[in-house]
Amino acid sequence: MENLYWLGQIQPPERKLVGEKAFYLNQLVLLGYPIVPGFVVSATALQEFWHTYDWLEPLFAELPHSSLHLNVDESHQLSALAQRIRHEIITAQLPPALFEALEPAGKLLQAPVLIFRPSVTLPSSPADASSLKISGLLESHVCRCEPEQMAIALKRTWAELFRARSLFYWHRLGIELQHISLGVLVQPLWPAIVSGEVQANSGAIEIQATWGLGKSIKLGEVVPDSYQLNPHTGALQIQRLGSKTIAYDLIDPSDPTEDVLSSHASDCLKLYMLSTEQQNQYALQPPYLKQLIELIQKVSVELGSACVLEWTLGKAKDGSQPQLYLTQAYPDGRDEDTQKTSRLEGDNLPVNLPPTNFSNTKIKGVPASAGQATAPAQVIASLNENTEAMPPGRILIASVILPDWLPLLKQAAGVVAEQGGMTSHGAILARELGIPAVVGAAGVTQLIQTGELVFIDGDKGEIYRLSEQHNQEFGLNNQELRMNSQPSHSLCSSLHSSFSTPLATQLFVNLSQPSSIEQLAGLPIDGVGLVRSELMLIEVLENQHPRQWLQKGATEEFVEKITAQLSQFARAFSPRPVFYRSLDLRSDELQSLVGADAGEEVNPTLGVHGTFSYVLDPSLFDLELQALAKLHRAGHTNINLILPFVRSVEEFTFCRQRVDGAGLTQQKSFQLWLMAEVPSVLFLLPDYVKAGLQGISIGTNDLTQLLLAADRQNPQMAAAFDEHHPAVMRAVQHLIGLAKQAGIPCSFCGGAPARYPDLIDQLVQWGIRSISVEPKAIESTYTALARAEHRLLLDAARHQLQ
Repeated sequence: MENLYWLGQIQPPERKLVGEKAFYLNQLVLLGYPIVPGFVVSATALQEFWHTYDWLEPLFAELPHSSLHLNVDESHQLSALAQRIRHEIITAQLPPALFEALEPAGKLLQAPVLIFRPSVTLPSSPADASSLKISGLLESHVCRCEPEQMAIALKRTWAELFRARSLFYWHRLGIELQHISLGVLVQPLWPAIVSGEVQANSGAIEIQATWGLGKSIKLGEVVPDSYQLNPHTGALQIQRLGSKTIAYDLIDPSDPTEDVLSSHASDCLKLYMLSTEQQNQYALQPPYLKQLIELIQKVSVELGSACVLEWTLGKAKDGSQPQLYLTQAYPDGRDEDTQKTSRLEGDNLPVNLPPTNFSNTKIKGVPASAGQATAPAQVIASLNENTEAMPPGRILIASVILPDWLPLLKQAAGVVAEQGGMTSHGAILARELGIPAVVGAAGVTQLIQTGELVFIDGDKGEIYRLSEQHNQEFGLNNQELRMNSQPSHSLCSSLHSSFSTPLATQLFVNLSQPSSIEQLAGLPIDGVGLVRSELMLIEVLENQHPRQWLQKGATEEFVEKITAQLSQFARAFSPRPVFYRSLDLRSDELQSLVGADAGEEVNPTLGVHGTFSYVLDPSLFDLELQALAKLHRAGHTNINLILPFVRSVEEFTFCRQRVDGAGLTQQKSFQLWLMAEVPSVLFLLPDYVKAGLQGISIGTNDLTQLLLAADRQNPQMAAAFDEHHPAVMRAVQHLIGLAKQAGIPCSFCGGAPARYPDLIDQLVQWGIRSISVEPKAIESTYTALARAEHRLLLDAARHQLQ
């Protein structure tokens, strides 16, 4: 059939019909590289399918760029339309000729299971469409090699264009759907021993590997083994053992004894636990690692020094040696070395790759908030500069990002800092606001000038200066740049469909900004596990430090401001609990506010803050308690208190007495917790409980840096700051055990579950009561919790049957 194209037979004029990823694989097949075979259902087939049905026009009339001007920021409207269109596509019949062609083509692949991969070509206009990647936006679909299942998988892949997130993305790019060419690459899915990915550029080559299929890496369910290579010699420089507890593979229907945790994708895939031996060893054995390195070196000559590869080490059916195959391979396009462009390009550059015309400056930092942004820079080299003059939509570049710069962050397209770590307040705010951030980028304020066009990658921790030519050709104003680069929290409402399984472990969210409440309060989460008071109050304190309100005698107004802000959280999440952490004012934060201390402590982390500062001067703490008591009297009985950075039982007792004096402990629903972040709590928790403690929230940021003596604000210490370190994990396990013995709830608060998915398995096994995460990590944490609890029940059932 003319709508099917086989890898190895695609001609250059057919490139747009098959999509970029399929085209590059085709070129590598012609050169003799080990590529998994396959065929492409062309973009023409989708166009013909669209024009076959009457529902096309009335539904498409509501899409962006139509006369009705759908507002993509209205998440409910967008989600409803997306679901309706996708339902119509999936339930419609394929054209008979296409349906009849799929079965024989699938049989030629000689595999029981197939994977349908989107292969897209975006239009060359607008100017920035070619500079943004869509990797991960459109998902692949797996099915058995049966006619009906193949037809459904094809339609599901087509329907990826119409997910709410996709429609939002096309709208922000200014791309009309009829100008997108979507080919679907169909390949056999073979049983895998090991799979992984390769990210290569002129500065480094990184290999990731895990057991089984690569699905666990895609979903972030494992921390894969990693290998860093010298890009010039291919020599192995660094290797790190990952954290791998699960794997995916194909279900063998002929083996009823298979130990399967759960099945996926029409019962084609199985999820299984790895043995302790597999967890403790590298998945990719040395001979195959050497073979893969040699393959990477050869392919990078064809694709250019910057490329992305996906690979698998397949099981041999006849018992012979496993075979290494490439499943995906394409230029990454983001390499300053312009001499090493892809040899497969000819005269026509692909249109869906990131900018290739960077200047020769790339700055490396620490990834702090995911996402990419392209915008003019606003450099603030000194804290004395006028920060109010920054136009909206710029990338804020500074020596340090202070939490009191919240108004700047809200109008920025992204942020870059020379100092700070991924757990700094600036990084936390960037993640909550949904803008990309890179920290620890040494010298960046000297290398980049205000107004210069830059590209930042918050996933990789990289900053690029764009060339003057690109700067002149970039035809968007600042506001448009910001809209293109900033994710929208409005899509959070689409997560409802992901929450289908009730959890025994409570799932909370960490918040500080009332602006995030509307989109998150409707999610089926159990409440707010942490309200960061310092960040919550920044915008309403009128650029004045909290102590300044005391000094000018405006205590009643200060209480009103706390009450007004916190009541928004209480009202939105009622009757679910909201845990307010009282002020933890460190001398290195809020420096630009009027009334901040002029002196600077040598080591602010170990300085005068937390409950120790309350003992020295309880005035501000008492005002916070007045606000909490006022909220309870107003009926907001779901508000609770967490004490920060408690060093001793004496400090806790002092605070407990003042809480009693405010009348809060007389409220039946009120709970007084502390942040378990100072190591002394490991030895004193039973004494805290005797003194009246009702719960703990384990704060891994400070606990990690104090246990490992690794400053979390120092980017040079990033390698030593490891929340997954055995010492930290043993401390967490010990605290959970002590809390269970004392009969008080124990919550886990921090970003570690998002970075180390296997940690959730351990927390559930140890008996954690709740987990509180940042908004971006809600869905992945929910999924991991459901899987961990299912696994625990399965293990218990097996034990009963023995």
